[in-house]
Amino acid sequence: MDARQDELANPFGMDEECTNCPELVETRQQVVHGYGDVGADFVVVGDQPSAAADETGVPFAGDQSLVWEILDRVGLVEGDPGAEEPVPDDVYLTYVTRCRHPDRPATDEEVRNCEAYRSSELRMINPEIIVPVGQRAIEALAFQYTTKSEDDLDVEELHATTMRGRGFELVPMLDPEDQSPEETEAFVEHFADLLGTDYRQTKGRQGSLETGRGPDDGE
Repeated sequence: MDARQDELANPFGMDEECTNCPELVETRQQVVHGYGDVGADFVVVGDQPSAAADETGVPFAGDQSLVWEILDRVGLVEGDPGAEEPVPDDVYLTYVTRCRHPDRPATDEEVRNCEAYRSSELRMINPEIIVPVGQRAIEALAFQYTTKSEDDLDVEELHATTMRGRGFELVPMLDPEDQSPEETEAFVEHFADLLGTDYRQTKGRQGSLETGRGPDDGE
């Protein structure tokens, strides 16, 4: 799958007419695939599209826009983070599930149906740091990307901390609607401090560049 870096929205050209979840096909306005820099060091993973994301195709729009404000404060947005199509700098934003149901969260089956999209994005981007936003996101990443089970991961306890994953680090964030101003400040401070460190040492980035292969690729 070739990346189209001239496109911010769905740069990997994933199926925009996906019908894997029939009930969500009836309720969504569009499939909200990932958005941003295909060569990013940072990937933000949310639970499911907000109403505004479903309308615009921009992840974390509307009532989830605090995520964009935080990214802007740590220098990962070019220009206005509140623009109709904000421009991420070295960051890619995506979801556990890509279609919105206005009345309920995604089912476990719907999460599984989207897993291949999410895994493909992470494999192709090969990020240094993943920011799971909300409990559902950190649970979805637990088995494949951490050494812990989903039962051991509580986003309230892990918010604004760094935990080692399989080949990179995770920096969990509370859902925007659940954050107090103090919790937002704690995340911004922690993430800004992290950016001040040599985070590229977390998984031997230079080795991947020299071989042209990431740690998840085969021999």
